[in-house]
Amino acid sequence: MIVAYEQPRMPRGVWSSAFLSCLLLAAVGLGSLSAAAQGLESEGAIDAIIGSDVKTDEAKRESDLKRVVAAVENSRGSAEQVRKAYNIDTLEIVFVPEISEELARMLAEHDADVRVLRESIEGSAIFYHAVDSRSIMLTNIIAAEFGEDGTVTVFVKGTSDTADREVETPPVD
Repeated sequence: MIVAYEQPRMPRGVWSSAFLSCLLLAAVGLGSLSAAAQGLESEGAIDAIIGSDVKTDEAKRESDLKRVVAAVENSRGSAEQVRKAYNIDTLEIVFVPEISEELARMLAEHDADVRVLRESIEGSAIFYHAVDSRSIMLTNIIAAEFGEDGTVTVFVKGTSDTADREVETPPVD
């Protein structure tokens, strides 16, 4: 004797309600994760931004340009430090008015790493606010340097007058 057994089915509306409930719970859970991330809503982030001293300067000497080249070479490491930073004592923005041939070559060679650095700065409330408060375009940022004394230096191509618009890097031969 063969007995046919049919598995009971849930009504169609029950499954769609359960699915929507799961989606809603997942969205709420992800939303609470982003609240824990760096953002301007966080009291600690606001204190870190407001408490940081932001200075500007211009690279003039040969030793300054060597610092910039070394910082470009370390862009990937600096990007990691930007992502980890939750408080900085002093942020120094150094404008590099002229891009030398050596620096242009370094920028071309480390282009992907410099892009990662820019993305890290854009994702950090502390760094992004400091750069944005000086009307600096992210595409003009070429490097960052972390000092042992809590000072972070961000190198920007151009001058304070050109910071708010795209500054071209000279082509490399």
